[in-house]
Amino acid sequence: MTYLRRYWPFGAVAVLALLPYAGVGIPGVFDGPLNSPGTLQLLALCLLFGGLATGYDLLFGRTGLLSFGQALFVALGAYGADVLITKAGLPLALAAPAAILLGTTVAAAIGAIALRVTGIAFAMVTLAFAQVGAILAARDAWGLTGGDEGLALDVSGLPSGLVGVVNTYKLYWVSLAYLVIVMIVVRRTVSSPTGRVLAGLRDDERRVGVLGLNPYAFKLFAFVLAGALAAAGGVVHLLLVQGADPKIAGSELTLSLLVMVVLGGPGTRYGPLLGGVLYTYLDYRLTHVAGGLPGPLKQPLFVLGVIFILAVYFFPGGIAQLRLRALRRTL
Repeated sequence: MTYLRRYWPFGAVAVLALLPYAGVGIPGVFDGPLNSPGTLQLLALCLLFGGLATGYDLLFGRTGLLSFGQALFVALGAYGADVLITKAGLPLALAAPAAILLGTTVAAAIGAIALRVTGIAFAMVTLAFAQVGAILAARDAWGLTGGDEGLALDVSGLPSGLVGVVNTYKLYWVSLAYLVIVMIVVRRTVSSPTGRVLAGLRDDERRVGVLGLNPYAFKLFAFVLAGALAAAGGVVHLLLVQGADPKIAGSELTLSLLVMVVLGGPGTRYGPLLGGVLYTYLDYRLTHVAGGLPGPLKQPLFVLGVIFILAVYFFPGGIAQLRLRALRRTL
């Protein structure tokens, strides 16, 4: 039993990696076989947002920091790589690390300022920075972002294996690799001495200060690491949708990440991942089927909101707590 608990994630990753070779269909769940480009694209987005939610949970669930600016770092990764490839003519191998470095640097600068305050003031400062980024993206700042239409990616700067519908399965693997990296980074961080300090900050920041540790430094570390993971996710999002759009810079994305984390279970190992996958899948499916529904049910966000309210009411600990509650009832 202990062996299964320790190694089942490796089996799960192996199964996910082999999905592009599975030609079976699941009627009512996906529109085509598992290895069809449309299904793989949806699954890739689910894995991507599962990783983004897990990275955001490092702030919210693990450290207790409610940030409304996480979308800014996703946008910096996406727009940064897009501008470097499309405008500057750099290859992906150089543009991607540069964009992630940009997101990390900006996260360090914003965190150094925002973390001088706490609570709702911190949330508002991060929201203000995110709104500035969204406005700059929407207004085609310096002629780089493409304005409301976004900036289409010049695929000539990408490896040929990442271009075209026929290579959707490779982009799916890129999303899976991103998710695995995020899970490893977050897991290593949480299980380290630094992770225990972050948990202490979430529970009682004053006690951490009494122990002689610097809460500000540890919170800044978590903020910068979460920003770097978000910027890397922005690069993956750019590859999946072949462009950068102002929507990824808006506060709506951060709110969506927050909902994913709460839905899955904040501060749990796999809860944010499950919440991100479920939310992204429902968002896609409801958008395609809502047209035939009556009244407010035509609005996917309305249906998602109702589902979220019901989930929080009946499962306050999130999806990840369902197994624990089931075990308690059997004891």
